Amino acid sequence: MRNARRLRAGLRGWGGVGAMATVCVLALIFALVLTRAGSPAVKAPKAAGHTVTDAVGADAECTDPEKQTLSPSDADGDTIDAIKNRPGEKRKLIVGIDQNSYRWGYRDPNGGGGAQLEGFDIDLAHRIAEDILGDRDAVQFKAIPTDQRIPAIKDGRVDMVVRTMTINCERLRDVAFSAPYFRTGQQVLAPKASSVTGYDKTLADRKICTAAGSTAYAKLEEDKAAGRLPKSADIRTTVPNQLDCLVRLQLGEVDAVVTDGALAASQAAQDPTVELKGDAFTTEYYGVAMEKNAKDLLRRVNQILVDFREDTEDGWQKAYETWLSATLGSDPAKSRPPAPQYLRTD
Repeated sequence: MRNARRLRAGLRGWGGVGAMATVCVLALIFALVLTRAGSPAVKAPKAAGHTVTDAVGADAECTDPEKQTLSPSDADGDTIDAIKNRPGEKRKLIVGIDQNSYRWGYRDPNGGGGAQLEGFDIDLAHRIAEDILGDRDAVQFKAIPTDQRIPAIKDGRVDMVVRTMTINCERLRDVAFSAPYFRTGQQVLAPKASSVTGYDKTLADRKICTAAGSTAYAKLEEDKAAGRLPKSADIRTTVPNQLDCLVRLQLGEVDAVVTDGALAASQAAQDPTVELKGDAFTTEYYGVAMEKNAKDLLRRVNQILVDFREDTEDGWQKAYETWLSATLGSDPAKSRPPAPQYLRTD
């Protein structure tokens, strides 16, 4: 067992709906400015049907993607050595995160102390840094949009991404994932007064917002093509970050948001005029993403996650209670990750 870690205790409120509305509108303005200024180029997606390596196989053979990871190990390797050998102030783990996902990775405007990043994902990143570098604060956080998570890893801008990132077969083409650290599923978020009842026919003739590059958008595209989503549902509204969807919902520009239930619950906590509609209609798992060939780092993170789950004092359970119980409920059973399996062999 690792030395006891101290997670931040207690929840500091968002400061009311008024403060949140201000933050949201500012976030939208900032996003529009970035759009006008031009966003970083994103590499073109690979052609459909290309081979998936590292024991994942071709798309048709990719099943149980959450199990396609390497077995845990404490051993260092080339990747970890390179991180440890960074000189001086650069000797830090570089982690891609979100700074706008309430209770996951966010800056509390009422928190004081420079509005430090807080949340479940932030605590996990600190835990990884402490294990690898011996200092929980030896981490450099880089805020990245949803659609830049994979490019940031492939371009070497970050060592890993800890950002409510769902493990799936499509992403396994480009990055490696740890074993799951959280279970969730896609859900619908809409105004309480809306007649939308869930992921069903009440989405007909509705404008739906999702984050670009998200599993939510991929699911909507797939289901619309297959006739499982009403043909009249408008899924064209995509944004760089999930919080932007909440802003558009607040402004009346869209009728509903589809996102991970864990994120949707946090957004509902930020704005009492919206709520989750219906049950989750998928089962998905969050994992830590990193470069495909960083095998020593992948194994090390998987070992850290084993310890994180087993640590009864400052581990997964404590992080859930601190950050997520207020939005997801006191019983973490439905969010607890499954027992890990390690099917990747090389």
